[in-house]
Amino acid sequence: MIVGVGIDVVDVDRFMATLERAPRLREKLFTPAERDLPDASLAARFAAKEAIAKALGAPGGMRWHDATVHRVPGGPPEVEISGTVAARAAELGITSFHLSISHDAGIASAMVVAES
Repeated sequence: MIVGVGIDVVDVDRFMATLERAPRLREKLFTPAERDLPDASLAARFAAKEAIAKALGAPGGMRWHDATVHRVPGGPPEVEISGTVAARAAELGITSFHLSISHDAGIASAMVVAES
């Protein structure tokens, strides 16, 4: 059963300019495994985390590091959750996330379906 759906779109150049103005933001938003990705991929990861939060009802207090997006060669990206994100998912009965991310023409986007 679908519990939640989230979508987000990010302008890659604008997002990277924000990270340049506030360098500590990169550490706040991304896990060490994510931080050194190319610009478009980094913006897509941010869009994915936003989409996950929206699928969870965007509750306050969620930590960005508690959701990591992993690239799977030949397959769809996978979402790894822990801490605050895992707690909210458990509260809602969510057992899996279906994630699609894309980036083209300076735009990164992500769509997630949370399922029980």
